[in-house]
Amino acid sequence: MATYKKRGYKPKTKAEQEEVLEENSTTAEVFNTLDESASKTEEWAVKNQNVIIGAIAVVAVVVLGYLGYNKFVAEPKASEAMNEMFKAQQYFEQALNGATAKDSLYTLSLNGGEGKYGMLDIIEEYSGTPAANLANYYAGMAYYNLNDYQNTVKYLGDFSSKDEILGPISKGRIGDAFVQLNQPEDALSYYEKAASMNENDYTTPMYLFKAGNVALNLGKTKTALDHFNTIKETYPSSSEASNIDVFIGKAQASL
Repeated sequence: MATYKKRGYKPKTKAEQEEVLEENSTTAEVFNTLDESASKTEEWAVKNQNVIIGAIAVVAVVVLGYLGYNKFVAEPKASEAMNEMFKAQQYFEQALNGATAKDSLYTLSLNGGEGKYGMLDIIEEYSGTPAANLANYYAGMAYYNLNDYQNTVKYLGDFSSKDEILGPISKGRIGDAFVQLNQPEDALSYYEKAASMNENDYTTPMYLFKAGNVALNLGKTKTALDHFNTIKETYPSSSEASNIDVFIGKAQASL
């Protein structure tokens, strides 16, 4: 068993001398191992310094490339896309505002006219830009007005927005399309999504009301009653609340 010895202590017996030699030998072995490890690490670093420097350079290039791409490629491309979409937006708004030949205007909005891009061109040519995302919204709405409900679901499904109104309306319109496609279960799901997105006094009661009616027709009376009661209790000043008691009565009668 090793014992604590003060500095300058000289071994007296043969056993103590052997113990000191053994300790010195062990210590030397440890330091030799550390030296060997350090030497191998240094040797590896020297041999692979080009790889290390290269890896650091790659990271720097990626970061700078990302910043440069955003500044000199992504931002100008996004701006260009919005400019190219202007005419297609005009066609859509003219159709929406009651102009004659609505179907033709919605079609022009989708496919373009007068040598200008339509929404479908914007989606294809400027993929990943805010303009392309917004073009999905316009395209889905245009297809709905053209009674093409499959494409309504497709393009509105590709649109995303955190806007308090546009987000719920896009989901609600998908619900409307599913109603037209005679897929009430899907319609109910999207109406409920629309109602729960960015809750507000306009879109929330509107889609709760639609969800309640679809649920009632599906025989999901408890779900319908919950939606109708939420309108009555939480959104009493909404237009949907004006005759909500009639629908609550229908749901209660079906329980």
